[in-house]
Amino acid sequence: MKHKSFFWFVLPSVVLMLSFIALPIVSVVTQSLYTQHEQVIITVENCGPFGCTEAQSVDQAATQALRDAEPLGKFAGLDVYKDRNHLAVSEVASAWDSTNSFREFWNTVMNLPFYGALAFTLVYTAIVTPMTIILGFIVAIAINSVARSLRGPTIFFSLLPMIVTPLVGALILFWMVDARGILGTALQWLANDPSLSVKASTPLMWVMLMVYGTWSSIPFAFIVYYAGLQTVNQDTLEAAMIDGASRWERIRYVIIPHLAPLTTFIALIQLMDNFRVFEPIISFQAQAHARSLSIAIFTDLGGETRLLSSAAATSVLTIVFVAILLSPVLVRTWRDFGTQK
Repeated sequence: MKHKSFFWFVLPSVVLMLSFIALPIVSVVTQSLYTQHEQVIITVENCGPFGCTEAQSVDQAATQALRDAEPLGKFAGLDVYKDRNHLAVSEVASAWDSTNSFREFWNTVMNLPFYGALAFTLVYTAIVTPMTIILGFIVAIAINSVARSLRGPTIFFSLLPMIVTPLVGALILFWMVDARGILGTALQWLANDPSLSVKASTPLMWVMLMVYGTWSSIPFAFIVYYAGLQTVNQDTLEAAMIDGASRWERIRYVIIPHLAPLTTFIALIQLMDNFRVFEPIISFQAQAHARSLSIAIFTDLGGETRLLSSAAATSVLTIVFVAILLSPVLVRTWRDFGTQK
């Protein structure tokens, strides 16, 4: 392709990426370095028939003038990142000096807002991502073996978790695990504990969130793998059968290597998607048991006082951790591409 044609071909994509990805990231990083101006407080003396009293009030004019002079806020540098709501540098150092065991230190750190949210996000991502890939592959293999006359309806029902709106799907499971729901009642019967409640147990709530995350993500992995199975060389499979390869050996030595690039693609998408887990926690009303980085950002941006710098700092840290998680997959993809070249 000629340089001029290539330029006009990629220009729309470049403009959109700069407008909706690069510039917002730059804006978020900039906002994370500033904090909101404190309100200007003045003391007003009110005198009446029974004497004078002093009261404090906000000087709206002075506060607005301060904000107009510095719209971004007061420059704080990296102080926002080091405060208690984020990396909590001083709190972590204090916990390290004051605790007597690593377990006690770990529990203290996990009680800090950012580290607690990061822990749940990492655990959720580490469990849901491989489970989605494994189960999606199994479903694709199973449906690919179904008779052609039954594949249409089977594929339709397999895609239902993707068709259902995430909020609706989470609410359905939320009602099912209620103490009066079918799953909640079944768990009470299995545990022989009539007082057992998923909604009151942090470990069970984590499990339910991960079950829902896996259930809702399997269709994506399945449809990608199923499409890849249609491109497997049938001559190679037939040759393997003639050579006496079992079904498992054909899957292991023929199908899995063929679908390896698709696995990398699914892993990239799922890592990014699972790291920003948000809807299940809201739908399950699980904020008391599970707090993700997205929930932390949402909390900072909600309410009457919007903590923009805090939300921006959490967003930047989230981007950094996503980049760290994706780096092994990206490096492997780059090496595979370089080998092919």
